Amino acid sequence: MNVFRALKLIQLEHQPLNHQQVVITDGAGKPDAQLTDLLADCLSKIDIFADLSQAATVHDIIDDLHLLTPLPYDVLEEYQKILDQPIQGVNLALHKGLVELVAQPLV
Repeated sequence: MNVFRALKLIQLEHQPLNHQQVVITDGAGKPDAQLTDLLADCLSKIDIFADLSQAATVHDIIDDLHLLTPLPYDVLEEYQKILDQPIQGVNLALHKGLVELVAQPLV
């Protein structure tokens, strides 16, 4: 599973996931600020310029952003990396109001 698939699959009370409540953590639950910030930036652009629910692949999202924004190639490449980021699980931190995507450790 990767970040893109998780974002497409997870619903809370039959509603799409609120992108402002998604963070990326390690296996112990420690937030990864750099990946979370990159994901938040990517999702803010998707919310404006693309439709995650209609995209079948990460490439569909990146193609939409390429066509509809002046974002440089290196930024789109980073967006693709974060959406393709493998995750090992999802933690619903209800007391924090967050959905934590637990990133797979680098080997």
